[in-house]
Amino acid sequence: MNIDFTGQVAVVVGAASGIGRATAIEFAKSGARVCWLDLSESVESESRENAGSGPAPLAYQVNATDFGRLQEVAKDILEKTGRIDHVIVSIGLKSKTLGFPFWNLNPEEWHDVVRVNLIGAVNVAHAFVPCMLPRKQGSFCFVSSIAGQTGSQTDPPYSASKAGLINFTQCAARDLAPYQIRANAISPGMVKTPINKQVWEAWTRAASENTMSYDEWAEDKIKRVTPLGNWQTPEEMAAMMLYLASDKAANITGQTINVDGGQVMHA
Repeated sequence: MNIDFTGQVAVVVGAASGIGRATAIEFAKSGARVCWLDLSESVESESRENAGSGPAPLAYQVNATDFGRLQEVAKDILEKTGRIDHVIVSIGLKSKTLGFPFWNLNPEEWHDVVRVNLIGAVNVAHAFVPCMLPRKQGSFCFVSSIAGQTGSQTDPPYSASKAGLINFTQCAARDLAPYQIRANAISPGMVKTPINKQVWEAWTRAASENTMSYDEWAEDKIKRVTPLGNWQTPEEMAAMMLYLASDKAANITGQTINVDGGQVMHA
């Protein structure tokens, strides 16, 4: 399937690594001018190294919890490009303590996780929507998690924040529909990203006996919980988000698409 974003501008928040990085690269390959946003200092070098032969990228070091900074960035992008077509939000923070049960955590540990995963995404939407309304077209895509649908015991704050993000996506989709701007979410399953490895690290710290290596732990988990028995990849997540941003998904909004190897099946 050929998807062409030539002449369009895509903003990817969380672009320096993992799913966000893969998505920024794929948008660039599809002809979009990509604006790379990330907390990491590496965001500028990543944008340069992965620009390919497409339009010159823009890069901004920004924290999604800093609404004022996001507003400044949105205004700067609009001034430099003249348009903002698609906004992808791929950010996530896990708790430092393993849940399981939830009272292992101090309630104070919820604050930072919710502030990044939910409020950070809301901040992005608030900052960029005003730049998109006049053109009456475009899309948002938020990276949630299957944990937001299953109530993961491993990290209750992460799970709850991603569930809130799914609900916010539906709210945003309804409000943006009169402007022909669509909002969807994807829920990844088992993907080799820094966050996935943090789950293993928390599990290792909590274990009382010899533990498996990350690869052993992950392969065992995949066999137990994923019907297709495969890792999911950042590139697969990126492909779904490009599809959802394209005209081929013109009537898809307010949805959460699971790219999870079959882990979550709704009867």
